Amino acid sequence: MKSALIKLHTAIFLWGFTGVLGRLIQLNEILLVWYRLLITVATLLFLFYFKKSFKQISKQETLKLLGIGVLVAIHWVFFYGSIKYANVSISLICLSCIAFFTALLEPLITKTKLHFIEILLGLLSILGVALIFHFDNKYRIGIVLGLFSALFSALFSTYNKKNVGIANPRTIMFYELVGGFIFLTLLMPFYIAILPTKQYSPTLQDIVWLLLLSWVCTIIAMDFSLQALKKVSAFTQNLSLNLEPVYGIILAFIIYQEQKDLSPTFYWGFALIIISVGLQMFRVAKLKTK
Repeated sequence: MKSALIKLHTAIFLWGFTGVLGRLIQLNEILLVWYRLLITVATLLFLFYFKKSFKQISKQETLKLLGIGVLVAIHWVFFYGSIKYANVSISLICLSCIAFFTALLEPLITKTKLHFIEILLGLLSILGVALIFHFDNKYRIGIVLGLFSALFSALFSTYNKKNVGIANPRTIMFYELVGGFIFLTLLMPFYIAILPTKQYSPTLQDIVWLLLLSWVCTIIAMDFSLQALKKVSAFTQNLSLNLEPVYGIILAFIIYQEQKDLSPTFYWGFALIIISVGLQMFRVAKLKTK
């Protein structure tokens, strides 16, 4: 369990950089995610070819993982859309609602017992976001997109938990990201028709950030996360993910000086989320001791 938690929090720390990189990359949200998936899938194919670690799975299992990959892609598009319409801090703070959505969805999907204490802890995060939503009108579109991002992230993690034993982490990651890449490729013409953009190709600087996003914040982070999921529950993973905003917001404050644009209610909301994380970590530690 100790090793799983270390890997989980290493992945969360790496994911904390994704928001900052998302703002640095000039592409719109769907193109950003499409290039991220393209680079990641190509890199995994390269690794499989030389390490010969690819594992064939059944058609039924393949379809499951491809479907989970669609959830990943949708989550990322909403997440980066939230950054484009608001800022890094707002989009990351919305991810704290993952815990609430997971507390509701995991029992329905995995046929396990509903834990009301988990719902109450998740509601603290919801209340924190609600405070920001109510008082910061200019961020409302970004907050709505961020909440959808959290919802699809909760779905993704819960279904991942059910299927984590299908193959090794990189094989699972490959099938999922291929599913997301195919979905976005098919969706792209309709998305661009509704929300046109002037830039379709990444700049040289964008390519550097995309490589960092794909190699470090996707392959390494997802590999650690999938390994951790074999030992920890989806809810524990998702509540721990509330630390991702902490890392990301600190980076956004340092790099972009976003604290100058945030009202005091942001910090009240953020405080509620920190309390939620702290209470759950205390609860998990107490249960482990027993």
